[in-house]
Order: sequence, then structure tokens, then C-alpha cells
Amino acid sequence: MKRIIEKLAAERLAREEALHRQLEAIEKDKLQETSLESLEKIKLSLTRLETLISERKTKKFPGFKSQARAETQALVLVQKLFQDFYFCLEQQLRLIEKTRLDLQELVRLATELGDARDREWDALGSNHVGLIFKSLEWRVEDLAVQCEEARALVERAHLLRAKLEALLLALGEKPEAVKGPVREILGTLRDWRYASFENRFRGPQEKVREQLENYATLFPAGGKVLDLGCGRGEMVELLREKGIEARGIDLNEEMIALCQARGLPCEKGDLIEKLTLCENDSLDGIFSSQVIEHLQPAVLELMIDLCFLKLKPSGVLVLETINPTSVFALVQVYFLDPSHQRPIHPQSLKFLLETAGFKKIEIRYSAPLVSERLQEVPGMDEKTIILNQNLDRLNELLFAPVNYAAIAWK
Repeated sequence: MKRIIEKLAAERLAREEALHRQLEAIEKDKLQETSLESLEKIKLSLTRLETLISERKTKKFPGFKSQARAETQALVLVQKLFQDFYFCLEQQLRLIEKTRLDLQELVRLATELGDARDREWDALGSNHVGLIFKSLEWRVEDLAVQCEEARALVERAHLLRAKLEALLLALGEKPEAVKGPVREILGTLRDWRYASFENRFRGPQEKVREQLENYATLFPAGGKVLDLGCGRGEMVELLREKGIEARGIDLNEEMIALCQARGLPCEKGDLIEKLTLCENDSLDGIFSSQVIEHLQPAVLELMIDLCFLKLKPSGVLVLETINPTSVFALVQVYFLDPSHQRPIHPQSLKFLLETAGFKKIEIRYSAPLVSERLQEVPGMDEKTIILNQNLDRLNELLFAPVNYAAIAWK
């Protein structure tokens, strides 16, 4: 490829030199000067002829012995004028033809130069693209090897957890009742597995941050906010960027490690225990997203009661969860996570907040389903109107928004 590029570069340089030589030849051409000289001769003959005509009108012929001599001289001048004019015209025609040929040659040379440059650039581009693809091929191969190694590591981790739990069962002990180092190892393996599940199915952190943006405006600047079940820390990071003193709590060790690696004030712990340790009337806001569906009913009720105690007067509690009134959300989202305990109806959650003492409660839906909804049938006759009304009811049942949040003010 290098030799081809060098050959094409040499061809391009040769075309450039040929074009420059042609331009220099045009600049050195004397035909234009000859044409100008002929024009000067014509101007001189015309001046002399005008003088004779003027003398003929006044009947004065200085320098001539008779009028006949003057007329003869005039005829000579006219003949000379026509000769010069013919010569000049011939020169102009030659100049025009020469210019046409020069332009034709310039166009040809410029076209050949352009083609030579295109071939050179195509070769250079193909070479660069080839190098890029070669580099990408090496990287893809390297990533494929790393992916296989990671997959093998994951399989070994799953195998280790399964063997450990099988060993405990063989010894007559339930894995969830085991304490000490063995319990920590099992917990770490389970946390790692759920963190991987979260990364795959909840989506990238940027998308989650975008979904949580509307909730961030509910909390006062400079206030203290606690995120219960902070996960990967998207809300904590978002609130702190807005000047809000936010911190997070989560049971998953892997997710807490991820938060702490990004410098976020998040710690591992049980939500109820951490809430109990907070002072009463000390928080401006409490936030929890995609958590309460993991809790048993008694634990959820206790959590709501504790939130009411720990919030300042006019403090706000935001509980986001999956919307069970949407069949799509229930089937495609809620049942996707095997750790979910039970779906929570919006009206049930509103009732729990009301009986806990919250004064104002708002149910806000998010993540609407648009492309999944059934389309209306065109037409305005009675049957079509009834059909579209039924489609609207189906859309509300099947494709209501995926999430909802209960927002409660103390």
C-alpha cells in the first residue's frame, strides 16, 4: 500500500508541474503584445486620415501642391488603414484561437490534476481506514478475550455460591441463618449478582438521572435529604449537584462501593435501622425509588411512620414504585425482578401516607408508554366512535405509565 501511495503522489506532482508550466507559457506569450502594436498603428492611421478630411473641408492642403495630391495621399492612408485593420483583425482571431486552446489545455491539466489528487486521497483514506479497522479488530479481539475471561469468572462465582449453599444445606443449616465470614461471603455474592441485574435491566445511569430530574425540584436548596435504597447513587449525585445535602443508604454492598468510588456519601445499612437513628424533625426530604415493592407490608408501614417522624414540618417524602394499574408495567417490569415482594396500588400507598399523618399527597405518574398504545380507527360513524372509546379503555388498562410516585408533605 505504501508503494501505491508513493506512485500516486508522484503522479499528482507531475500533473501539478505540467499545470504550472502551462500557466508560465501563457504568461510569456507575445501574441497579446503584437495585437496591441497593431491597434496603435490603426489609431495613428485614423488620426492622419481625420486630419486630411478636415483639410478637405476647409480646402486647405498645407504640405501638398494640389488637391489631387492630397486626395491621392488620403487614398493611400485609407488603403494602409485597411491593411492594418486586416492585420489586427487577423491577430485578434489568432489570439482568440490561442486563448481557446490554452484554456482547453488548462481545463485538461486541471482535470487530470484533480483526478490524480482524488486517487491519492482515496488511497490515503483507504489506508487510514484499513489501519483503523485493523486497530479496531485487535481491540475487539482483546475485548472478546476479556469478555470470555469475565464470563468464566462470573460462572465460577455462581458455582462457588451454589456449592457454598449446597454445603450448608448438607450440614443441616439454612443459608439465610448462617452468621460470620460464611454469611459475609454469601451476602457479597448475592449483592454482586443483584448489582449486575440492576445494571442490565434498569438502564444506564444517565437515563436514570434524566428520569429522576423532575423529583429533584421538590427538595429545597441547602436542605438535608436522605435517599433510602440509593442504588447506584444517581439521585444523591443529582441532588448534591443542585446544592442539596443528600446522602444515601442501601443494603447492597456492591452498589455502595460504586457510590463511594464516585465520592458520594452513601453507606451500607438497613433502611429501618438507619431511619430510627435519625433525629426527629431533622430531614427536609426523604426519597426512595424502586424500593418499597421489595418490602413486606408491615415493614413498609413502619418505614412510612418513621419517615413522618424524621421529616421537618413541611418536609417532603417521595416514594416511587412500579405502577400495577398498568398491565404492561406489571408483566414486563414488575415480574422481571424476582426480589419484588408485592406490587403496591397507588390508592393503597396514598391511604398509608394519609393515616401516617401527611397533610397533602399527590400521585404523579412517569415513564408513559406511547409507541405501545393501540391506535385509533379512523372514522366518525357510531360504531367507530364506540370502538375507539373501547380502545381508550384498553390503553388505560394495558399501557398506563410504567411508574408512579406518591409525593407527601408533612
